[in-house]
Amino acid sequence: MSILIKDTTREERERIVSDSIGNISGSCDGCMSGLADMYQDYIDGLKEISEINREFKAHYESGEEGPVRQGCGMMP
Repeated sequence: MSILIKDTTREERERIVSDSIGNISGSCDGCMSGLADMYQDYIDGLKEISEINREFKAHYESGEEGPVRQGCGMMP
């Protein structure tokens, strides 16, 4: 089964996201609603899941909003 936007309906994409991340209502502790929001562009047919995951990973690996490495202290 393809999960590409061109091969799915909005309802199918909602089910794909829901099945993948579980309870998207966020009623348990509020954390899942943010995760579900991350995939809203996929549900709306604007971005493929792979694009969203790449963007998230690139942001995570870039160090944005994170500590900046200053070096080991051995170099002047």
